Amino acid sequence: MMQVQPLADLLSGLGVPAAGSIASAAVFVVVFVLVYVLGKAIVLPIVDRSLKSRDLDTHARRPLKKVVSIGIVFVAISVAFGMAEYGNFLQSLATIAAAATLAIGFAMQDVIKNFVAGVFIYTDKPFRIGDWIEWDGNSGVVEDISLRVSRVRTFDNELLTVPNSNLTDGVIKNPVAKEQLRLKFLFGIGYDDDIDKATEIILEEARDHPGIMDDPEPSVRLTELGDSSVGLQSRIWIEDPSRADFVKTRGEYVTSVKERFDAEDINIPYPNRTIGGGLEMTGLDSVVEPADD
Repeated sequence: MMQVQPLADLLSGLGVPAAGSIASAAVFVVVFVLVYVLGKAIVLPIVDRSLKSRDLDTHARRPLKKVVSIGIVFVAISVAFGMAEYGNFLQSLATIAAAATLAIGFAMQDVIKNFVAGVFIYTDKPFRIGDWIEWDGNSGVVEDISLRVSRVRTFDNELLTVPNSNLTDGVIKNPVAKEQLRLKFLFGIGYDDDIDKATEIILEEARDHPGIMDDPEPSVRLTELGDSSVGLQSRIWIEDPSRADFVKTRGEYVTSVKERFDAEDINIPYPNRTIGGGLEMTGLDSVVEPADD
């Protein structure tokens, strides 16, 4: 490795002014370039293989590799400062960096919090890009995950930029975590209608729909005895649903069941309400005077 003093002596012998400063600068540049190139050539491939072994997606590996690259730059600068014999300057720089780090840490607490949350999302994998998630009354499909924020496209086609801490501090519901979505729908029939016949119609329409899975198979259960109807709850499964597929499939399925009910004279009753009681009026004698004959 190039040494400062021999290079400075050589430059002094050649009559170069400020030989010591030039020699230190030359050593700094050479050492920085060597450490940086070696780090990029050796460390980054090792980190990349390690991340791939953890089954991280490309979008997750990219920001982590950027963090490693920044770390290589800092290491190269530190080693170059030491080899260039910038000792006093390095100590001053370290003191300034420590104070700046403390100040920045207080000012960027939320950013750091979201960064740590992003790391947890990469490691724990509560959801991936393309997953449908629900949190705090919101729902949508994940379009991008970074170390600070995640972007979610709602079913109204709105793009939400969500801080990662919002997705790790609360409960996240991932209805399609296993690439299957279960839908439920409650069909109400009249008390005088045939429950077995209605159940068979609901199952037949589910089996005939190409977007509904056969395994797990559709099911129907009597779950409710309402004021004016008997509730039959249907459970169906959709494979790998997109933002619109599950809405479209459920609409077609419910429509086909309704049409079969109409054709088979199975009633879907309206809710009935009976209002009772009387109205009593008093004190009218003092208000209304009898008419004179």
